Amino acid sequence: MISRQQRQQEQREWFMQVLDQDDLLIKDNTHWLRQYRKDARQAVNSLPLLNRKQEAWRYDHIEKLFENNFVQPDESTGGFTNVELYDNLLPPLTSYRLVFINGYYAVSLSNLEELHDGITVCSIGDAIHLMPEKLAYSFIYGHKLHKDKFSALNDAMFNDGVFINIDQGVHLDHPVEIVYLNTNHATSEDDRENLIQTRNIIFLHEGSSVQVIENFVSDQSENNKYFHSNVTEIYLDEGSKLEHYRFQDESRQAYHLSMLYVTQKKNSHYHSASLALGGAWARTEYKVNFEEEQSECDLYGLYAVGDEQLIDFHLDVQHRQPLCRSREQFKGILYGKGTAVFDGRILVDKHAQKSDAVLTNDNLLLVNDAEVNTKPQLEIYADDVKCSHGTTVGRLDKEHLFYLRSRGIAESEARKMLCQGFAEDIMMNIRNEELRLYMVDSLTRTLNAHNVSSGDNYGH
Repeated sequence: MISRQQRQQEQREWFMQVLDQDDLLIKDNTHWLRQYRKDARQAVNSLPLLNRKQEAWRYDHIEKLFENNFVQPDESTGGFTNVELYDNLLPPLTSYRLVFINGYYAVSLSNLEELHDGITVCSIGDAIHLMPEKLAYSFIYGHKLHKDKFSALNDAMFNDGVFINIDQGVHLDHPVEIVYLNTNHATSEDDRENLIQTRNIIFLHEGSSVQVIENFVSDQSENNKYFHSNVTEIYLDEGSKLEHYRFQDESRQAYHLSMLYVTQKKNSHYHSASLALGGAWARTEYKVNFEEEQSECDLYGLYAVGDEQLIDFHLDVQHRQPLCRSREQFKGILYGKGTAVFDGRILVDKHAQKSDAVLTNDNLLLVNDAEVNTKPQLEIYADDVKCSHGTTVGRLDKEHLFYLRSRGIAESEARKMLCQGFAEDIMMNIRNEELRLYMVDSLTRTLNAHNVSSGDNYGH
């Protein structure tokens, strides 16, 4: 049995080995970015090691990640064509599209034509060379927002990403779609897997609005193992509105980590919905900060967990100003011997009077040996608030199942219908109809592929 000291040493060596791989980073002559990366490298070395005694990592099997030898991939489009990409992996959306293959921008697969004035959408690599002054503030400000080992590592070594800047009063007519297609094309003799690190910055200026869709996809081959670390920083100015949808259906061998940092000004509105289906280990963190009053934040999510999967959502919504509203609703379907983690926290500061916050997490267990760790939290220091939280873990309702079967519906179909009904109120918060239908279909395909409709899979 490996001791705690050995685990810590293994983790320390893992980060040191990754930091030694800096020859494939974006090259530039920008002083502030060179200094930013240097400071981040120092932070990686000085920040505490991660372990399951820390509350944020209590239920995560993080030690498994450090057993892998991840390396940065070479820049390549992997030979993919538009037909292969969109016919097999993505929803048929009308959108402005940026495609990244293993963390590198694939111009030939992207579509940014007909963007009008007041809108900047490009890769971070292009933005660094063409408009470095627009990025300097966000990088330096963002550096103060997050202080943990993985975000610092992303600061130091991101490959590329997306820069979105919407000018005052501008409204985008189609969504911006960001596609991350990850595939392990490692050719080294020691079978090292890909380390993919992407970084996004989204600025919405006063009174602007846009819809952003992120798709994390990959082929489902047995040897497609990689680690994708993604950081997204979002700045919403007064009166701006962002609809943000995220679809994660990656290889069952992959490791996925998303960290989202949202800063909101007065009367801004952030609306997000996520569907997580894939990955061996997939963790998503939302950190939302109301910097000014009368802001609104809606976070919705659905996760489906099968055999040998761990899917984890962490929320940290900070009400630090008065008259702000937040809604956090997440649901999970566990259909195999896997683990789901939900850790949601709402902080209401003493100055945040008249805050309105609701946090719920509901889980549906379809097998006896699945595991759910759920911890919704309210931390309230103000006395004039309207806040609530709750969680449930249960099975399919036998009476509902009997009712459907008594109407001539086969048991397998009845079970599937109840699962779809359980997920419906989350899906209805995806306001893009094309994407919503695709996500509903993706969930159904996942459940069908793993024999969820079979009565043998269900505990009684």
